[in-house]
Amino acid sequence: MTTIEIEKPTRVSQVLVVDDSPVERKILSRILSSNGLDYTEACDGIEALETIKVNLPELIILDVEMPRMNGYEVCHQLKNDAKTHRIPILMCTSKAMSSDPYWGSRKGANAYVLKPYHTKDLIRKVKLLLSTSPFVS
Repeated sequence: MTTIEIEKPTRVSQVLVVDDSPVERKILSRILSSNGLDYTEACDGIEALETIKVNLPELIILDVEMPRMNGYEVCHQLKNDAKTHRIPILMCTSKAMSSDPYWGSRKGANAYVLKPYHTKDLIRKVKLLLSTSPFVS
């Protein structure tokens, strides 16, 4: 198991939203904030890993198809790291092939949501995953 070096955290971000689409990040961020949840954004897998070094999130909402590093690889790295392996990951993607949720779970994702999603279903899964997060204060 590898270890990501964690820099001095400035504060814990409750939810990290990782998606290369600015529109999708904005939609997810509005949904989270309207439900009383704090969030941080990252535009791809590399930025997500850098953000996590500074602020360990309590939950990650992770797109699959992104430039530089896809969501499966990010998920794999986080789940194989001693400091981050217990962070719940919700894959949120438009990839609708029947094998996609399988590969997400194989890489360590805790749940999978297809776009377009119903806001109530997304929030239900987010709250369920936050209730299991060891990082929730």
